[in-house]
Amino acid sequence: MRTRKKPWSNRELAENQCIVNTPKEWRGKWKGYFKNENPIHLEIGCGKGKFLTAAALAFPDINFIGLEREPVILAAAARLNRVSGGVAVAYIINDVEELPELFAEGEIETLYIQFCDPWPNRKKWAKRRLTHSRFLDIYRGLGIKRIFFKTDNRQLFEFSLEQFSENGWIIGNVSCDLHAEPQDPRFITEYEAKFMAMSMPIYKLEAYRASGGEAIERLQEQVEKSDKTNNIFAQEEQDYESGNAKIN
Repeated sequence: MRTRKKPWSNRELAENQCIVNTPKEWRGKWKGYFKNENPIHLEIGCGKGKFLTAAALAFPDINFIGLEREPVILAAAARLNRVSGGVAVAYIINDVEELPELFAEGEIETLYIQFCDPWPNRKKWAKRRLTHSRFLDIYRGLGIKRIFFKTDNRQLFEFSLEQFSENGWIIGNVSCDLHAEPQDPRFITEYEAKFMAMSMPIYKLEAYRASGGEAIERLQEQVEKSDKTNNIFAQEEQDYESGNAKIN
């Protein structure tokens, strides 16, 4: 669906300091861009930026980058960041297939793929899905350790489970109805909120690259830590609903 340009889009794209106009020049030097040694997390298809801005505000010890191929949509994401206080997020206009030209191996620790195009119906379209093996090869080549994946499309979810499993990724924290349990409202994306309002289930998984006994132990620790975090988020959601939430 074509996104209508806003009156402020061109100015935002031209003046917003968080938009990186020459991202390929930073390949292998992104920690220099952020001027720290924090891990880097990348969201591909960052949309209008609700999740990314909330995540950057909540986790200042992580450097976040948003990739979006539609300039008008990226302008909206960068604008949201600016009016929310201008947290340290970098925004890039580019396509997923060019990731190896944007990042060196080992620069990106964690990847977020949320509500991407499911490319349904035709088999020949499967290779366009961001969880197809050809994209998983790109992520592997970049040394990405962890992928968070969410979708409203059951067909895409089942396809993704197969692709991750067949291509050497370990799958954890699988949910076929994510919002059956309370979730932190800060990290709900625009599309996610829309589908929730329609009472559609949200599917989620986490995929890890690990091999050998030591790596498996580290994976289990990560999964347990993630479970604890989800419990904290669940308690926060209950506090919001009961009116007992602390206001910072």
